[in-house]
Amino acid sequence: MPIPTLDRIDRRILQEIQADGGLSNLDLSERIGLSPSPCARRVKMLEDSGIIDRQITLLNQEKLGLPISIYVMVCLENQDSKRLENFDRCISAWPEVVECSLITGSDADYLLKVVMPDMDYYQRFLLKKLNLVDGVRSIKTSFVLRKIVQRTELPLDHIKSVSYTHLRAHETVLDL
Repeated sequence: MPIPTLDRIDRRILQEIQADGGLSNLDLSERIGLSPSPCARRVKMLEDSGIIDRQITLLNQEKLGLPISIYVMVCLENQDSKRLENFDRCISAWPEVVECSLITGSDADYLLKVVMPDMDYYQRFLLKKLNLVDGVRSIKTSFVLRKIVQRTELPLDHIKSVSYTHLRAHETVLDL
């Protein structure tokens, strides 16, 4: 997939709203040095292009009584399409699973990140949900002792910056 070319203002908009998605258009426009109407148009263009996927609110996991984060490696008996689809469907229905990826380069097929209030809850999750999924061969868990880095912001340094004043008439900044 080609990397979009964004100008300095678009990149600044993305940096600001990644850090605080609740910014009003007025506050955002002041932070990036653009009047509100053009700022709103640029945000809309970034949304329409799919660069801005959605806006969410991040909750404090510990304050909500979910202090335990666990990485779970799941190995299936085989990777036939029906088994993968069944596993994907089951995992997607469980709110404790905050991330799930089909992986390679490991003896596991899936890597899950789950959040739990306590070990008893995890034991019930393991025995009454995960172990009962058809085709699960093995499960290995790793408990997070301490989070070193937990970012939601994506890096933007790899995106080429271009000035709108230097574009020729036939060039576009975003492939919309």
